[in-house]
Amino acid sequence: MTRRFALAGILFLAIAPAALAHHGWSSFDREKVLDLTAPVIRSTYANPHGLLLLARDGVELTIELAPTSRLQARGLAPEDIAPGRVVRVHAYESTGNPRLFRAEWIEVEGRRIELR
Repeated sequence: MTRRFALAGILFLAIAPAALAHHGWSSFDREKVLDLTAPVIRSTYANPHGLLLLARDGVELTIELAPTSRLQARGLAPEDIAPGRVVRVHAYESTGNPRLFRAEWIEVEGRRIELR
């Protein structure tokens, strides 16, 4: 019995940091909306979700997108968010980091892609 508890404790300690690292969507404030059109500085098309780095008034902002499976299913390709591409994002500000946003939708060349 003690051995099972020890194994369960080890598994918990191994899994807990990964679970805590990924925040929930409740950590974004729907009252603080970013509607920004800007060129992509840097992007990542990978899980757990895609990322964009955009600038507003000289400040770099990180925009979290959806998981890649959803990006692909909705028709957003890696080249759509490549550095230099101009995108428009509608996103909500993080409650803990004013430079982090979660995108509700992204617009590329007039195509609006819903991400949620």
